[in-house]
Amino acid sequence: MIWVFSEDSQGAPSTMSLELLAAARGLSDDISAVYVGPASDDSMAALGDHGAATVYHLDTGDQLPAAAAAAAIAELAAEHQPTVILFGLTFTDRDVAGRLSARMGLPVLSNVVSIDGASASNEILGGTLMVTTKIDSSGPALMVVRPKAFAAEPVGGPAPTIVAVPVPDVGHAGSATITARHAEDSSGPSLEEASVIVTGGRGLGAAEAFGMMDELAGLLGAAVGATRAVVDSGWVPYSLQVGQTGKTVKPSVYVACGVSGAMQHLVGMKDSGTIIAINKDPEAPIFGIADLGIVGDVHSVVPKLIEALKSR
Repeated sequence: MIWVFSEDSQGAPSTMSLELLAAARGLSDDISAVYVGPASDDSMAALGDHGAATVYHLDTGDQLPAAAAAAAIAELAAEHQPTVILFGLTFTDRDVAGRLSARMGLPVLSNVVSIDGASASNEILGGTLMVTTKIDSSGPALMVVRPKAFAAEPVGGPAPTIVAVPVPDVGHAGSATITARHAEDSSGPSLEEASVIVTGGRGLGAAEAFGMMDELAGLLGAAVGATRAVVDSGWVPYSLQVGQTGKTVKPSVYVACGVSGAMQHLVGMKDSGTIIAINKDPEAPIFGIADLGIVGDVHSVVPKLIEALKSR
């Protein structure tokens, strides 16, 4: 019995949770989802379409969900005895997994990229090593899965059975509430869904130069990304950060402009289909994983590339 944690994201199951359901389908036909947030017929149908036969629904309203969700899952798991519970590498998922681990006295295996029963392969030391771990415990195996490790694909499953779960009283831990929600302004494809990504690094030199990334991305129908150094410098918002402490992406084409290739960044994009790197340092680590490399000043190469694309 495989359980998947799913959080509402703007009225639908998060993309990460649909990827988790794909991972679960490779392990069992007995799949359930624990869905946190307001539910609709469409969101429940989407979970069923991706393989969930049962959905345990918990709506915490304006209460921060992690404490209540962990308490509810612990009670449900004690009753139903799932073999594996899967979480995504998101803020809420990790919060719930950690609290559940403490409640149940179970270990959590993080950064998982493949699963075989109670065994899983995960990356350690910034993605430099891959290890296989077997979880041998008295309770369910708790695993936190990397984004894009599994493809979210519908399988045409029927509508699931919905089980309403009451919100447990977690005392002071449940006193934190959400006072406001803000949808971030964005244009073009999102980083998580884009098939082409253009990322700017510190080699751009200044925030003003980042406009080249927007222009190039517009011509390619691409999303714009950034390295941690660029985000820390305040050139662009955190939502554009690709890397270990940002977003993990897997586009068909990844264009790295002025990106040195620090391990923190490579972890978040190294599984891209075709990686194109532009950097004036021929020894830059980014060239070690690039399929195509241009050794040159990004301020000369990118304008020429933009010019060539416009001439088509």
